[in-house]
Amino acid sequence: MSFAAFASSPSSALTHHDLEPYERFVVGLSSTFSTLESDDADDAVTRALEEIAVLFGAEECTLIAYGEAGVASLAASWAVAPPMRCGSDNVSDMPWLLQRVARNMVVAVTAATELPHAATRDREYAARTGLAARLAVPVAVGARVSHALLIGTADRHRDWNPPLIERLRLIGEILGNGLDRLRQHGATPLAPVAAAVTPTVEQIVGESPALRLAFARLEQVAPLDAAVLLLGETGTGKEQFARVLHLRSARSRRAMVRVNCAALPASLIESELFGHERGAFTGAVSMRQGRFEAADGGTIFLDEVGDLAPEVQAKLLRVLQEGEFERVGSSVVRRVNVRVVAATHVDLEQAVAEGKFRADLYYRLNVFPIILPPLRERRDDIPALVRHFVRSKQGALRRRIETVPDAVMRTLQERDWPGNIRELANVIERAMIRTTDGVLQLDEPAGAAPADRVLSASVSAPEPGLPPAPPPPQVQTMDAMQRLHIERVLRECGGRINGAGNAAVRLGMHPNTLRFRIRKLGVQVPMRHRPDATAPSAAHSG
Repeated sequence: MSFAAFASSPSSALTHHDLEPYERFVVGLSSTFSTLESDDADDAVTRALEEIAVLFGAEECTLIAYGEAGVASLAASWAVAPPMRCGSDNVSDMPWLLQRVARNMVVAVTAATELPHAATRDREYAARTGLAARLAVPVAVGARVSHALLIGTADRHRDWNPPLIERLRLIGEILGNGLDRLRQHGATPLAPVAAAVTPTVEQIVGESPALRLAFARLEQVAPLDAAVLLLGETGTGKEQFARVLHLRSARSRRAMVRVNCAALPASLIESELFGHERGAFTGAVSMRQGRFEAADGGTIFLDEVGDLAPEVQAKLLRVLQEGEFERVGSSVVRRVNVRVVAATHVDLEQAVAEGKFRADLYYRLNVFPIILPPLRERRDDIPALVRHFVRSKQGALRRRIETVPDAVMRTLQERDWPGNIRELANVIERAMIRTTDGVLQLDEPAGAAPADRVLSASVSAPEPGLPPAPPPPQVQTMDAMQRLHIERVLRECGGRINGAGNAAVRLGMHPNTLRFRIRKLGVQVPMRHRPDATAPSAAHSG
């Protein structure tokens, strides 16, 4: 059966406002891959790739698998014409693209002729296949990228807008999680799937007072069943802390299930959390267990819980209070025994005051809060973190780093790191790729651009009515370079920090973090779209 009956012709390609077909497709795909058997994996993935291509108006869709050493191989591919279909021998023809996706970057190429000079092989491959534009998103299962999901089109200058990118990323996560579930049950679907890294306390590196306080609180609460709320900016290691909490609990032999509450549309989150019965809604072609049932006896990690819709907050409160729920489309009450660990970068007290988050749910989640400090408040931990990242990445990157110059270390310690530990890890990985003589060299001024930014081979035109960007002057400082980069993106987005096509998404930042950087760096914002002076403080930005 088709995942989405609507996907019958290229005319149904996804648009900004075409949410209903997308949601029906995601529901059907999630139902299929949550109960997928190994014998059906090949056909299911190939059929999914075809319908993804139709949904997004693409002529080709490919799934790439990354092995333990980061080596890319073909998992499956579909295309409307044989020359466009990616074969096993073609994986080596996309080194520029696949290396970046392996480092957890989204790559949006709007025209093959505008690929950088370093992407010669990618450009030649695109010319042979006739694919002018490509979008590739990483699929992370656990702590590393296990797959890359690619779509390609012959249309030049295709608009890979941020909402479309996020929808493709969610679809990739559904595929990746389904295949990882098969791997955990002893099957070997398609190409080898990279195993998730199991974190330990030793992998959370640092000795700063703020981090020691967080550790002490973790040690106190880990053996208990109390709900834990992890608070901190984006990239501070909340998922890592959640895994350590689970591993140090009496539930460590059972599953820990992660749910990114911000990644799912409001219409799908209830089904994801609590499951649904066959026929409960359009696209529900089979019964599906929810994440709470999958976590029964173990731990459920609700990441970005502050983004839950009000109606889902009420049902979550019932699970926390009574341990019971109903699947969507069912009146049968089901009971589970689950420990809840939640995380957010949102100021939930302010959200409660504004009526955006239920006060009773907040008090249920906030039984034992743990605050994770931002990296700028634990600069003394940066040398140890750098050594840890160097040691952990040397094998996969085939680099032997013997020395980190004092000047490099000072530069790293002086940065504010708005992306926190995640940003530092990406900067170190880029530096290791550049280094060939054993002495670590930074690939670019740290903080010059977000480490998880969307890479694009073309620059969007500024909004009509706005002045064109002046040529950039010679940059003398890293702050000046970052200021110019943010100003350029703001001009291209018409000064929008929130809403569709906003600068925060383009820069890979939370809007509050972008406001903080605008104020700190003195960024010039187009007059009619200056950030709200009443925006939440940077202490709660993400």
